[in-house]
Amino acid sequence: MTHLDLSDSNFSGPIPSEISHLSNLVSLNLSQAPVTLDTLSLNRIVQNLTNLRELDLAAVDMSSVVPDSFNNLSSSLTTLILFHCHLQGKFPESIFHPPNLRQVDLGSNYNLTGYFPKSNWSSPLESLDLSHTRISIDWHHLTRNFKSLRYLFLRNCTFVGSYLASLGNLTQIMMLDLSYNGFGGHIPWSLLNLERLKDLDLSGNNFVGQFPEVVHNSTGISSLYEFSKRQLVGPIPRHLTKLTLYDNSLNGTLPSWLGSLPSLEELDLGRNQLSGNIFEFQTLSLSRLDLSYNKLHGLIPRSIYELLNLGWLDLSSNYLSGTVEFEKFSKLQSLVRLNLSSNHLSLSFNDLSNNTWLELRTLDLSFCNISEFPYFLRASPNLEALYLSHNRIQANLPKWLLDVGKESLTYLDLSHNFLTGTVELQWKNLQYLDLRNNSLQGKLPIPPPSTFYFTISNNQLIGEIPPIICSLSFLEILDLSYNRLSGKIPQCIGNFSRLSVLDLRKNKFDGIIPNTFSTRNILRNLNLNGNQLEGPLPLSLLTCRELEILDVAKNKIHNTFPNWLESHPKLQVLMLRSNKFHGGIGNPKTRFPFQNLCIMDLSNNQFSGLLPTKYFEHLTAMINLQKQELKYMGEQYCEDTVVVAIKGIEIEMLKIQTFFTTIDFSNNGFSGEIPNVISKLKSLKGLNFSHNELTGTIPHSFGDLSNLEWLDLSSNALVGEIPKQLTNLTSLGKFNVSKNQLVGPIPTGKQFNTFENSSYSGNIGLCGFPLAKTCVPHPSPPSLQQEDDLDNVKGFDWKVVLMGYASGLVIGISVGYLVLSNGRSNGLMKVIGKTRWGKIVKITHPAA
Repeated sequence: MTHLDLSDSNFSGPIPSEISHLSNLVSLNLSQAPVTLDTLSLNRIVQNLTNLRELDLAAVDMSSVVPDSFNNLSSSLTTLILFHCHLQGKFPESIFHPPNLRQVDLGSNYNLTGYFPKSNWSSPLESLDLSHTRISIDWHHLTRNFKSLRYLFLRNCTFVGSYLASLGNLTQIMMLDLSYNGFGGHIPWSLLNLERLKDLDLSGNNFVGQFPEVVHNSTGISSLYEFSKRQLVGPIPRHLTKLTLYDNSLNGTLPSWLGSLPSLEELDLGRNQLSGNIFEFQTLSLSRLDLSYNKLHGLIPRSIYELLNLGWLDLSSNYLSGTVEFEKFSKLQSLVRLNLSSNHLSLSFNDLSNNTWLELRTLDLSFCNISEFPYFLRASPNLEALYLSHNRIQANLPKWLLDVGKESLTYLDLSHNFLTGTVELQWKNLQYLDLRNNSLQGKLPIPPPSTFYFTISNNQLIGEIPPIICSLSFLEILDLSYNRLSGKIPQCIGNFSRLSVLDLRKNKFDGIIPNTFSTRNILRNLNLNGNQLEGPLPLSLLTCRELEILDVAKNKIHNTFPNWLESHPKLQVLMLRSNKFHGGIGNPKTRFPFQNLCIMDLSNNQFSGLLPTKYFEHLTAMINLQKQELKYMGEQYCEDTVVVAIKGIEIEMLKIQTFFTTIDFSNNGFSGEIPNVISKLKSLKGLNFSHNELTGTIPHSFGDLSNLEWLDLSSNALVGEIPKQLTNLTSLGKFNVSKNQLVGPIPTGKQFNTFENSSYSGNIGLCGFPLAKTCVPHPSPPSLQQEDDLDNVKGFDWKVVLMGYASGLVIGISVGYLVLSNGRSNGLMKVIGKTRWGKIVKITHPAA
């Protein structure tokens, strides 16, 4: 036997060592089969199959193989394919030494290390793939000794620098993939001079700068010229078939010469900073065009409607405008994906009743200002993904839509519209369903068992959760919040082993919280806020070792403080506000309690006793002064939200920054003095101990809380003076010590020149700005000079300073954490209710 091909078979288990007995084998292909290969069997193959020319073991599990086993490969070997074999460790340089080797593929062995050879010999290698490995390369030796390379794939190899110009020596190169590395600087456009180069992929790097422009010499010959470097690049690369520069930082306008390349089939410039209009295309060979996530404006060029081979068109997230008559796309019968979302377009579906797109798989018209369902979809039987969110569709779900892609539809997003009526789902293979922010009514619809993401929040659903929900064992995200659902929470939900987010807040659920959370669950966010749940917290929450957010605020839970939660290694948000928790907090039972806790809200309960000093000593996430990187809690399909009291105002944070830290123990029965240890919590943004029975003085060490933005100690029995050290808190935007027994002068300067009378009311012993009561110095036996000074004091009066301290962040500071990352500030807040002490404000999510 000379050739053995068992690829893509259903054979499983170990590859028998007896295969090495086939000593005459020239070609062995065991790829894409669920089999394993150990070191012993590989050694026998290497030693015995001396005539082997082609060895393809792609996707064979070789995780136990020692890479040195590949030493002494047959000198006849021309092809070695070890793609995605789970190889790890240092790979021997000798792998590249066989004199006849033409193709080496080591890609997607993520833990494979080593060095590309530096030996001074000329290799006949034509194809090299080291993508997704950690093998280092000497670029000088690569370009000098491997000039026969035609295909070079180095995707995601963590290379950095800007030394790509030497690749111009690879004169035979046809496909070059250097995507998703750390290359930066300007693209070496001289690569376009490689006459055989057809496919260039530099996506996912840090390249900057602009495209070269066309210039003409005195004889009329056109060339590319890079104005930023004042140098000639070379002729227009008419040989290119694929150019991918996705996800870089290129700027400037789109050069028109890209639209004239006669062989260009794929052009991907998405996720850059390109501006200007889209040029007219002169070539008709394009099959893929992606210009998404740029700053392009103007109309969609007419020539796009003539690209009959176009299968992928993505113009989303730009500033394109004008009215688009959808019938113009009717010629593009090869369209598989069409995305026009997030522009300033107006779409018209007139005269489309007879058009069909049989090949259409994905349609995204989100943020397109449409007011009706696209009727032409009824003739798209193979549709797999439909996104129509953030539009003005005001209607019931039409019956014809329920038949579209009944067998094929997997992703459906109709959120943020004005949909009404009841929902009867008929799609059999849905995996992602988003119906939130509509006006849907009736009972809760249940998607098919294949669903992993289901949100129908902010609607008008009523009734109980039907038992059939227990069939959704693949659920990862379940969000039924802000409806009128009632009854008991099904116990089976706790058994969903893949569930990461369970959000049932703002409904009317009663009874107890399910006590069925299984071991090895991955629940990360449990939000039951604003229901009518009773009983204690279930002890099965101890099994939720991935839990980051626990929000049971505004229920009727009757329990003592759940000290047993302190061992949760990832818990960051603990919201127990407005329940019937009671008793003392006590002391921690573990060495590092609540080490990642950032938000702790125990307000409006019946806690009593001393403040938990021992817990404050170990709140590591609040003690360590974190770098304020713009990171949010959440995951790919779901950003976490929580309602917190900020400066007396309840705000729903639609994004939670990881460095946002606050403690709220207000409206309880805590007594005793405020412990000095709180001053160790350097990351603290907000502290509220108001409406308790605290005594003693305000700690001077509070002046060390340099990040503090609001401090509320009102309605206690605090005595003594307000420490002057608090003037060091230059970020303090809200300060309230009203209704205590404080005395003496109010500190002045910096932020204290901005606080109003209400911050100090109810303390009859206080004096000084901003109160009307001035401070009178205590008399002492005066000297002659002191008498003169006292005469001068009699005429002294306080001067009102109305300007805020420049470095302070006054009342709106924390709102900036939530939404300003997208650069829009209008319409961010609206009043949704009132509490006893302030308004409840909701931060609305701007159009993304």
